[in-house]
Amino acid sequence: MSERDVVVRIDGLHKTFGHLEVVRGVDMEVRQGEVVVIFGRSGSGKSTLLRCVNFIEDPTEGSIEVAGVKLGGGHRTKRKRAKIRQLRLKVGMVFQQFNLFPNMTVLENVMAAPRCAGRGKEAVIRERARAMLDQVGLSEKEKEHPIRLSGGQQQRVAIARALAMDPEVMLFDEPTSALDPELTGEVLAVMKNLATEMHMTMMVVTHEMGFAREVADRMCFFHEGAILEEGPPSQVVSSPAEPETKQFLDAVL
Repeated sequence: MSERDVVVRIDGLHKTFGHLEVVRGVDMEVRQGEVVVIFGRSGSGKSTLLRCVNFIEDPTEGSIEVAGVKLGGGHRTKRKRAKIRQLRLKVGMVFQQFNLFPNMTVLENVMAAPRCAGRGKEAVIRERARAMLDQVGLSEKEKEHPIRLSGGQQQRVAIARALAMDPEVMLFDEPTSALDPELTGEVLAVMKNLATEMHMTMMVVTHEMGFAREVADRMCFFHEGAILEEGPPSQVVSSPAEPETKQFLDAVL
Protein backbone atom coordinates (compact mmCIF):
# COMPACT_ATOMS: atom_id res chain seq x y z
CA MET A 1 0.00 0.00 0.00
CA SER A 2 1.60 3.28 -1.11
CA GLU A 3 1.76 6.47 0.93
CA ARG A 4 -0.85 8.13 -1.28
CA ASP A 5 -3.42 5.49 -0.31
CA VAL A 6 -3.55 6.81 3.26
CA VAL A 7 -6.37 9.37 3.48
CA VAL A 8 -6.28 10.00 7.24
CA ARG A 9 -3.18 9.78 9.40
CA ILE A 10 -3.38 10.41 13.15
CA ASP A 11 -0.10 10.57 15.08
CA GLY A 12 0.24 10.74 18.86
CA LEU A 13 -3.13 12.40 19.34
CA HIS A 14 -3.97 13.73 22.82
CA LYS A 15 -6.99 15.79 23.81
CA THR A 16 -7.33 17.26 27.28
CA PHE A 17 -10.20 19.23 28.78
CA GLY A 18 -8.79 20.95 31.85
CA HIS A 19 -7.26 18.15 33.92
CA LEU A 20 -9.21 15.42 32.12
CA GLU A 21 -7.34 13.60 29.34
CA VAL A 22 -10.04 12.24 27.01
CA VAL A 23 -7.85 10.99 24.14
CA ARG A 24 -4.50 9.45 25.08
CA GLY A 25 -1.85 9.08 22.39
CA VAL A 26 -3.88 7.63 19.52
CA ASP A 27 -2.11 6.54 16.32
CA MET A 28 -4.29 5.54 13.37
CA GLU A 29 -4.24 5.37 9.59
CA VAL A 30 -7.30 5.08 7.36
CA ARG A 31 -6.72 4.10 3.76
CA GLN A 32 -8.67 5.06 0.68
CA GLY A 33 -11.97 3.19 0.50
CA GLU A 34 -11.57 1.72 4.00
CA VAL A 35 -14.44 1.65 6.50
CA VAL A 36 -13.24 1.85 10.11
CA VAL A 37 -15.80 1.37 12.90
CA ILE A 38 -14.85 2.83 16.28
CA PHE A 39 -16.82 1.47 19.22
CA GLY A 40 -16.69 1.46 23.00
CA ARG A 41 -18.41 2.69 26.12
CA SER A 42 -19.89 6.16 26.46
CA GLY A 43 -17.22 8.61 27.58
CA SER A 44 -14.33 6.58 26.18
CA GLY A 45 -13.30 9.39 23.80
CA LYS A 46 -14.68 8.07 20.48
CA SER A 47 -16.63 11.17 19.49
CA THR A 48 -13.82 13.46 20.65
CA LEU A 49 -11.45 11.60 18.33
CA LEU A 50 -13.73 12.26 15.34
CA ARG A 51 -14.21 15.90 16.33
CA CYS A 52 -10.42 16.31 16.42
CA VAL A 53 -10.10 14.88 12.88
CA ASN A 54 -12.36 17.71 11.67
CA PHE A 55 -10.84 20.25 14.11
CA ILE A 56 -14.19 20.92 15.75
CA GLU A 57 -11.99 20.24 18.78
CA ASP A 58 -8.34 21.28 18.66
CA PRO A 59 -6.00 18.43 19.62
CA THR A 60 -3.83 19.21 22.63
CA GLU A 61 -0.86 17.31 21.20
CA GLY A 62 -0.08 15.24 18.13
CA SER A 63 -0.98 15.74 14.48
CA ILE A 64 -3.74 14.94 12.00
CA GLU A 65 -3.33 14.72 8.25
CA VAL A 66 -6.26 14.43 5.83
CA ALA A 67 -5.60 14.03 2.10
CA GLY A 68 -2.25 15.80 2.33
CA VAL A 69 -3.30 18.63 4.67
CA LYS A 70 -1.42 18.20 7.97
CA LEU A 71 -2.06 20.10 11.19
CA GLY A 72 -0.64 19.86 14.69
CA GLY A 73 -2.29 20.34 18.04
CA GLY A 74 -2.19 23.40 20.22
CA HIS A 75 -3.53 26.92 19.81
CA ARG A 76 -4.93 28.33 16.58
CA THR A 77 -2.95 30.94 14.72
CA LYS A 78 -4.14 32.88 11.68
CA ARG A 79 -2.18 30.54 9.40
CA LYS A 80 -3.52 27.48 11.18
CA ARG A 81 -7.13 28.68 10.83
CA ALA A 82 -6.62 28.92 7.07
CA LYS A 83 -5.28 25.34 6.98
CA ILE A 84 -8.21 24.12 9.08
CA ARG A 85 -10.56 25.54 6.45
CA GLN A 86 -8.54 23.66 3.82
CA LEU A 87 -8.76 20.41 5.77
CA ARG A 88 -12.52 20.75 6.38
CA LEU A 89 -13.15 20.96 2.64
CA LYS A 90 -11.88 17.37 2.47
CA VAL A 91 -14.03 16.03 5.34
CA GLY A 92 -17.77 15.36 5.51
CA MET A 93 -19.31 14.91 8.96
CA VAL A 94 -22.66 13.52 10.08
CA PHE A 95 -23.67 14.04 13.71
CA GLN A 96 -26.11 12.37 16.09
CA GLN A 97 -28.48 15.29 15.62
CA PHE A 98 -29.30 16.28 12.07
CA ASN A 99 -28.54 20.03 12.38
CA LEU A 100 -30.54 20.96 9.27
CA PHE A 101 -31.63 24.54 8.64
CA PRO A 102 -35.39 24.53 9.41
CA ASN A 103 -36.11 27.59 7.25
CA MET A 104 -34.58 25.99 4.13
CA THR A 105 -35.98 23.30 1.86
CA VAL A 106 -34.23 19.94 1.65
CA LEU A 107 -32.54 20.95 -1.62
CA GLU A 108 -31.41 24.29 -0.18
CA ASN A 109 -29.93 22.50 2.85
CA VAL A 110 -27.84 20.28 0.58
CA MET A 111 -26.75 23.24 -1.57
CA ALA A 112 -25.80 25.48 1.37
CA ALA A 113 -22.19 24.37 2.00
CA PRO A 114 -21.08 24.19 -1.68
CA ARG A 115 -22.62 27.64 -2.20
CA CYS A 116 -20.75 29.03 0.81
CA ALA A 117 -17.48 27.47 -0.41
CA GLY A 118 -17.97 28.79 -3.95
CA ARG A 119 -17.99 25.32 -5.51
CA GLY A 120 -19.03 26.36 -9.01
CA LYS A 121 -22.03 28.00 -10.62
CA GLU A 122 -25.51 27.77 -9.11
CA ALA A 123 -26.72 25.31 -11.76
CA VAL A 124 -23.75 22.99 -11.13
CA ILE A 125 -24.28 23.09 -7.34
CA ARG A 126 -28.00 22.40 -7.78
CA GLU A 127 -27.33 19.47 -10.10
CA ARG A 128 -24.88 17.86 -7.66
CA ALA A 129 -27.26 18.44 -4.73
CA ARG A 130 -30.02 16.66 -6.63
CA ALA A 131 -27.66 13.81 -7.46
CA MET A 132 -26.78 13.43 -3.78
CA LEU A 133 -30.45 13.43 -2.77
CA ASP A 134 -31.00 10.69 -5.34
CA GLN A 135 -28.05 8.80 -3.81
CA VAL A 136 -29.81 8.74 -0.42
CA GLY A 137 -33.25 8.02 -1.93
CA LEU A 138 -34.88 11.39 -1.28
CA SER A 139 -35.26 13.01 -4.70
CA GLU A 140 -39.00 13.43 -4.21
CA LYS A 141 -38.49 15.42 -0.98
CA GLU A 142 -36.33 18.25 -2.35
CA LYS A 143 -39.03 20.93 -1.91
CA GLU A 144 -40.03 19.85 1.61
CA HIS A 145 -38.80 21.50 4.82
CA PRO A 146 -37.03 19.32 7.43
CA ILE A 147 -39.93 19.51 9.90
CA ARG A 148 -42.06 17.49 7.46
CA LEU A 149 -39.54 14.63 7.35
CA SER A 150 -39.03 11.65 9.64
CA GLY A 151 -35.85 11.44 11.69
CA GLY A 152 -34.43 8.86 9.30
CA GLN A 153 -35.15 11.08 6.31
CA GLN A 154 -33.57 14.08 8.05
CA GLN A 155 -30.41 12.10 8.73
CA ARG A 156 -30.29 10.99 5.09
CA VAL A 157 -30.52 14.68 4.06
CA ALA A 158 -27.63 15.39 6.44
CA ILE A 159 -25.61 12.64 4.68
CA ALA A 160 -26.47 14.13 1.26
CA ARG A 161 -25.40 17.55 2.52
CA ALA A 162 -22.00 16.20 3.60
CA LEU A 163 -21.56 14.34 0.29
CA ALA A 164 -22.34 17.49 -1.71
CA MET A 165 -18.89 18.82 -0.80
CA ASP A 166 -17.26 15.77 -2.45
CA PRO A 167 -15.22 14.88 0.66
CA GLU A 168 -12.20 12.58 0.78
CA VAL A 169 -13.47 10.99 4.01
CA MET A 170 -16.84 10.80 5.76
CA LEU A 171 -17.05 10.90 9.57
CA PHE A 172 -20.19 9.49 11.21
CA ASP A 173 -20.67 10.20 14.92
CA GLU A 174 -23.33 7.74 16.15
CA PRO A 175 -25.60 8.66 13.22
CA THR A 176 -28.47 6.40 14.32
CA SER A 177 -28.44 6.98 18.09
CA ALA A 178 -31.23 9.61 17.95
CA LEU A 179 -33.47 7.43 15.75
CA ASP A 180 -36.21 4.95 16.55
CA PRO A 181 -35.19 1.37 15.70
CA GLU A 182 -37.45 1.22 12.63
CA LEU A 183 -35.75 4.31 11.14
CA THR A 184 -32.22 3.13 11.88
CA GLY A 185 -32.22 0.61 9.03
CA GLU A 186 -32.79 3.17 6.29
CA VAL A 187 -29.80 5.24 7.42
CA LEU A 188 -27.55 2.20 7.76
CA ALA A 189 -28.62 1.08 4.26
CA VAL A 190 -27.46 4.42 2.83
CA MET A 191 -24.14 4.12 4.68
CA LYS A 192 -23.68 0.56 3.43
CA ASN A 193 -24.28 1.77 -0.12
CA LEU A 194 -21.67 4.51 0.30
CA ALA A 195 -19.15 1.86 1.36
CA THR A 196 -19.94 -0.87 -1.16
CA GLU A 197 -21.00 1.11 -4.24
CA MET A 198 -19.13 4.43 -3.89
CA HIS A 199 -16.12 2.97 -2.01
CA MET A 200 -16.22 5.96 0.33
CA THR A 201 -13.53 6.24 2.99
CA MET A 202 -15.41 6.27 6.30
CA MET A 203 -14.74 6.55 10.03
CA VAL A 204 -17.87 5.50 11.92
CA VAL A 205 -18.55 5.74 15.65
CA THR A 206 -21.45 3.36 16.27
CA HIS A 207 -22.83 0.60 18.48
CA GLU A 208 -24.55 -1.04 15.49
CA MET A 209 -22.57 -4.27 15.51
CA GLY A 210 -24.59 -5.80 12.64
CA PHE A 211 -23.51 -2.93 10.39
CA ALA A 212 -19.93 -3.23 11.63
CA ARG A 213 -19.75 -6.96 10.90
CA GLU A 214 -21.22 -6.54 7.44
CA VAL A 215 -19.53 -3.35 6.23
CA ALA A 216 -16.39 -2.53 8.25
CA ASP A 217 -12.92 -3.44 7.07
CA ARG A 218 -11.57 -2.82 10.55
CA MET A 219 -12.97 -2.32 14.02
CA CYS A 220 -11.26 -0.36 16.82
CA PHE A 221 -12.36 -0.81 20.42
CA PHE A 222 -11.85 2.46 22.28
CA HIS A 223 -11.23 2.20 26.02
CA GLU A 224 -10.31 5.07 28.35
CA GLY A 225 -9.14 7.32 25.51
CA ALA A 226 -7.04 4.81 23.58
CA ILE A 227 -7.42 1.98 21.08
CA LEU A 228 -7.31 -1.16 23.21
CA GLU A 229 -7.96 -3.64 20.39
CA GLU A 230 -8.38 -3.53 16.63
CA GLY A 231 -8.75 -5.95 13.76
CA PRO A 232 -11.18 -7.29 11.17
CA PRO A 233 -14.80 -7.66 12.40
CA SER A 234 -14.66 -11.46 12.17
CA GLN A 235 -11.85 -11.49 14.73
CA VAL A 236 -12.87 -8.61 17.01
CA VAL A 237 -16.55 -9.61 17.35
CA SER A 238 -16.19 -13.39 17.32
CA SER A 239 -13.04 -13.80 19.39
CA PRO A 240 -11.94 -10.57 21.08
CA ALA A 241 -8.48 -10.72 22.63
CA GLU A 242 -9.11 -8.24 25.45
CA PRO A 243 -11.48 -8.93 28.37
CA GLU A 244 -12.82 -5.34 28.22
CA THR A 245 -13.77 -5.82 24.56
CA LYS A 246 -15.51 -9.11 25.31
CA GLN A 247 -17.40 -7.58 28.24
CA PHE A 248 -18.63 -4.68 26.08
CA LEU A 249 -19.67 -6.94 23.19
CA ASP A 250 -21.50 -9.31 25.55
CA ALA A 251 -23.51 -6.32 26.76
CA VAL A 252 -24.47 -4.93 23.33
CA LEU A 253 -24.98 -8.12 21.31
